[in-house]
Amino acid sequence: MLRVRIITALVLLALVLPGLFLLPPLGWALAAALFVAVAAWEWGGLLGLGGGGRYLLAAAFAALCAAVALLAPDATGSGPAAGLVLPWVLAVHAVAALFWVAVVPFWLRAKWPLRHGVAGLLAGVVVLFPTWLALVQLRVAGPGVLLAVLAVVWMADVAAYFSGKAFGRHKLAPSISPGKTWEGAIGAGVGVVLYGLAVRAGFAYEPVAVHFWILGLLAVTAISIVGDLFESMLKRQAGIKDSSNVLPGHGGVLDRIDSLTSTLPVVTLLWLLLLRSQG
Repeated sequence: MLRVRIITALVLLALVLPGLFLLPPLGWALAAALFVAVAAWEWGGLLGLGGGGRYLLAAAFAALCAAVALLAPDATGSGPAAGLVLPWVLAVHAVAALFWVAVVPFWLRAKWPLRHGVAGLLAGVVVLFPTWLALVQLRVAGPGVLLAVLAVVWMADVAAYFSGKAFGRHKLAPSISPGKTWEGAIGAGVGVVLYGLAVRAGFAYEPVAVHFWILGLLAVTAISIVGDLFESMLKRQAGIKDSSNVLPGHGGVLDRIDSLTSTLPVVTLLWLLLLRSQG
């Protein structure tokens, strides 16, 4: 299984990294739309949709993202001017941020089931569309910037795994994800802060005071854990281990981006608000 996981990861890197650094803005937006469409297909599985319904949902998401990329090029950096800070863009990210910060924690506590029908579809839109928009917009700041933001979540995952394995004693959410511990969550926070301080020092990037920087890193870590727990709960309720098997050894796309769906829109919102404040 480890060999399969490594091979899959290498294939993904071979596909994603050239696209991240070489594709034009529109090409990256459309490639990300296909990626999110697979996640939408998996979301359809969580909703209990049949094969036809799942493919229809995936096609609808791909069409929505492609339409935004083609009809609103400024919002995705594809136009003559990267007019990223648009009212509707801020609204999309703000709704996503409120969902993850103010709704999902209560959802996890109450363990509400994912409702089928319109409510479940709307939840999917709130989870997936802002993720796609964030993937596209953060790349406008530079492929390296997007990669650095993605690395925050990867660092949280790695630090949580090793610290939880070494020191884990107290379960974080045993009825949702029995393997996660408070010690792992603390380790994730420490790892992300160290990574964030290294990035700040290495690139001389100081958008805010260091104490606000650290608080922001800890908040992003917490939100990434919320995203991870949310998908774990939905899979447990659906009676499945992985969202799909499209990525051998890794499960599905949702399994790989669960923490990103909560983190990317929040980070993008903060970045756009910073751009707006700077004029």
